[in-house]
Amino acid sequence: MATHEVGTDGPAAPGSRVTITEIARQAGVSVPTVSRVVNGRSDVSPKTRARVEELLQRYGYRKRPTSSGTGAALLDLVFNDLDSPWAVEIIRGVEEVAHATGVGTVVSAIHGRSGDAREWMRNLRARASDGVILVTSDLEPVLHEELRILGVPLVVVDPAGSPALDAPTIGAANWSGGMAATEHLLSLGHRRIALIAGPPRLLCSRARFDGYRAALEGAGLAVEDSLVVPGDFHPESGFDGCNALLDLPEPPTAIFAASDQMALGAIEALRRRGLRVPEDMSLVGFDDLPEVRWSAPPLTTVRQPLAEMGKLAVRTVLRLARDEQPDSPRVELGTELVVRASTAPLAP
Repeated sequence: MATHEVGTDGPAAPGSRVTITEIARQAGVSVPTVSRVVNGRSDVSPKTRARVEELLQRYGYRKRPTSSGTGAALLDLVFNDLDSPWAVEIIRGVEEVAHATGVGTVVSAIHGRSGDAREWMRNLRARASDGVILVTSDLEPVLHEELRILGVPLVVVDPAGSPALDAPTIGAANWSGGMAATEHLLSLGHRRIALIAGPPRLLCSRARFDGYRAALEGAGLAVEDSLVVPGDFHPESGFDGCNALLDLPEPPTAIFAASDQMALGAIEALRRRGLRVPEDMSLVGFDDLPEVRWSAPPLTTVRQPLAEMGKLAVRTVLRLARDEQPDSPRVELGTELVVRASTAPLAP
């Protein structure tokens, strides 16, 4: 793909040296779209191609040499962290569609640090990416604005906070998933149902808590503050949260862990205390990661379609790169309760 530099404030005069950014501005398209025309790619509408080619010819634009010279499409997939099987499922979905469409993928983790995000942005400019898929992360407003100026399409998967109004988002039905998990435990006769919650800064965590609360209130029960303990989606917080719940004067009979990894940590805490799942404690997770089918016992959980979210993100960002609008700017894929052996009726 052609590299580019920031264009001038006003239109370039015919015959002068012009940047790909200036061509994109005058054509009313994104920089990646102009780059695709320059590289002879087919994924540009005839009308747009004609408009861009007319400007390229008018200004005598010449493609600059690149290190690869392939002109292959390239997407950036950006996580806050990569230390979770959850991230692997997203990557699996992204790679499946990207590979099938001949698109390369660069995977990065910015760890929530400003310096890492700015370094990633510098690298993004250098490789002239066709689009960005941002997963459970927030960019500083200045970096988001820079993406907009560069004309790089952005899709947000599982937005961490309130998403930018001009960026399509793809998520899962977290509220209904939290409600389904809690209603399942209620249907088994449990009334003291605890929640090991996710990080409150994340929209998905708050939605799962709201679903938990709605199910309890629907059964005429109030949320007990002592039965809601904090977690961070990692096993250690599930282990610690479960121990805190077991230390209560009146422990719960069932636990809804807001992630599978926290549920696995809770199972280990119960095992170390000589307690059995589900005989002594029913347990529901959230995600349906591949490994929970083989946990002891296999975990009842809420399946969120992680790979499908990744697939849809690629299709959406490629549509944006072709100057097409997605069918909807906000997409929530359905969740599904998967009942296995970690839940049972409340013992008399």
